[in-house]
Amino acid sequence: MTNLLTLPTQYQLQTMTVATMDGALLPVSVIGDGEPVMMLHAYGMDAREFLPFILPLTSKYTFYLPHFRGFGAAKDINLTQFDFVRQYADDVNIMIEHVCRDRNVESLPIAAISMGALVMWSYFERFGISRVSRYLNIDQSPVIHNQSDWQGGLFGARQQELFDIFHEVVDLTLPYSNLDIFTHLPFALKRRVTDVERLFSLLSVNRPRSKAIVKILTHQNDHKLVFYDHITWQHKMRCLQAYLAIPYDFRPAIEDVTIPVINLIGGRSKLYDPKWQQKITQMLPNATEVILPRAGHAIPLDEPTGFYRVLKGFLQG
Repeated sequence: MTNLLTLPTQYQLQTMTVATMDGALLPVSVIGDGEPVMMLHAYGMDAREFLPFILPLTSKYTFYLPHFRGFGAAKDINLTQFDFVRQYADDVNIMIEHVCRDRNVESLPIAAISMGALVMWSYFERFGISRVSRYLNIDQSPVIHNQSDWQGGLFGARQQELFDIFHEVVDLTLPYSNLDIFTHLPFALKRRVTDVERLFSLLSVNRPRSKAIVKILTHQNDHKLVFYDHITWQHKMRCLQAYLAIPYDFRPAIEDVTIPVINLIGGRSKLYDPKWQQKITQMLPNATEVILPRAGHAIPLDEPTGFYRVLKGFLQG
């Protein structure tokens, strides 16, 4: 007799670990029963936040959701390189190889959003396309810093204004870089760090309901902030330092990404100007474009139904 409290296999979330070159054991959430698919999460995100969108698809696909060092289930695993994008790309390469060997496939589809998609641009530059059958790029430019020939970097025309804010908060936290416990920071600094994070989150969404959700989730009154145990604050600051210091530009690798690509764009994205994102589609040899006109950068939050439809269509090839 079937135990009604036992979920069918396809709905059982499991965790596997993959050993990296430096000996770290990175967790990968796994769910589903079918063709292997990998999805890469955004800055500050937990890979398991993809679950609401993939659960209806788990009868046809097995989803591999890696947790990047410092985030989600890997929050206790530290970076060993300043260039975190490069380190994440190395880690992703090992994970892809592991899944391909374990599932006896030559390649697999990959979907990546925001920071995860930046990692994929780095991956393509370093490891090529042979292990990726098709790719869904979700609102991410291959260029972070604006340049004379590219004004579509992070925050577009507001880049300098917002980068100045980020430089300020990084500089303020540097004297406390060896302090692990967020609650031990001066209150004014805790307020500044959380305010800047809230600003970034609000810039990532467009719909009023999404902004309301972000405001509720990020609200910290004084009493709550005193006791707020912000586990990932140091890791976020390290990533932010690298974003500000390293001139990430993966455009030279684009012409070699000849696999089918869907470039999914938030039509109201404040992080990456949609017009410049459309130029990426034109630069890719085998790309199609989908614009969700009411979505900001955080497409799954702003347009969950639209995102699900695009993801399902991408997986169906």
